[in-house]
Amino acid sequence: MFCVPFTETGAIMNITKGGLVLFSANSNSSCMELSKRIAERLGVEMGKVQVYQEPNRETRVQIQESVRGKDVFIIQTVSKDVNTTIMELLIMVYACKTSCAKSIIGVIPYFPYSKQCKMRKRGSIVSKLLASMMCKAGLTHLITMDLHQKEIQGFFNIPVDNLRASPFLLQYIQEEIPDYRNAVIVAKSPASAKRAQSFAERLRLGIAVIHGEAQDAESDMVDGRHSPPTAKNVAAIHPSLEIPMLIPKEKPPITVVGDVGGRIAIIVDDIIDDVDSFLAAAETLKERGAYKIFVMATHGLLSSDAPRLIEESAIDEVVVTNTIPHEIQKLQCPKIKTVDISMILSEAIRRIHNGESMSYLFRNIGLDD
Repeated sequence: MFCVPFTETGAIMNITKGGLVLFSANSNSSCMELSKRIAERLGVEMGKVQVYQEPNRETRVQIQESVRGKDVFIIQTVSKDVNTTIMELLIMVYACKTSCAKSIIGVIPYFPYSKQCKMRKRGSIVSKLLASMMCKAGLTHLITMDLHQKEIQGFFNIPVDNLRASPFLLQYIQEEIPDYRNAVIVAKSPASAKRAQSFAERLRLGIAVIHGEAQDAESDMVDGRHSPPTAKNVAAIHPSLEIPMLIPKEKPPITVVGDVGGRIAIIVDDIIDDVDSFLAAAETLKERGAYKIFVMATHGLLSSDAPRLIEESAIDEVVVTNTIPHEIQKLQCPKIKTVDISMILSEAIRRIHNGESMSYLFRNIGLDD
């Protein structure tokens, strides 16, 4: 099994060097639970800071203790107001920079705007913009978890440690699903097949992939690049030059590649936000004979009506980590379960502060993980 051993749950880690300050950049108290868990594991007190919104919605940060010459770790969990969360982080990083902190390490378990990491039509690569803003503000190191695309690390000109939540999710499967040996790991689209394969190989289970109409594909019909050229441009084209057209995609009928009949289906992905694709996958798996359906994801955004839709669906359980606070969603839907990942974040902070190698936290991780 792929698992990273740490200190016993609840044990306080030994910080061997001084000069560590731990801040939470959230003005929303519901987002501070993860910060408190990390501080408790490290055996340190949370740094004194005030983060609040002015009546005109401007963000104000007041650091209330000296950070000169210290390693400052700023923990920022993403709230529903994503843009305010980003501004809180940037302002606090810049405040620490102007207060002469030795190093400023951002601990951002879920990196916002991570889905906007590719150029689409006439859009922009927002992840690159956000990375540039963080570096410009003064961030010297970033700790994050399960980036939507690993290539996002290349947007930064500072070290980035992209930790994995899979050891904790694998442990949950082995301990909380009694007959998991009768399970099959499912990718709800070919795009998530590599993640499903990683889980399946470590659990010694089979794999299934859903392909077809359940996938969401952006339509290119509204893209102006398909518009016919103007008459002026037509005249400029050489009469013998015919540029071949790319054949448009056509989604095939929905297909499940792999046997799920009479098995437990475990759908794995990195983010669960809009749940429509997960609900469609669950219905398909039920039709193919799966008798129990679990959904495993690192980041549980669970926006809008997601809790209600999950509660009314064929899904038996949704398991996410606490990279994003979702206590309200859990009250609305008892099917949502949480796995705590504060242990690995605490160990990463301890190792960076003490100048120890981080490779221990990445053991058994391949290029495709």
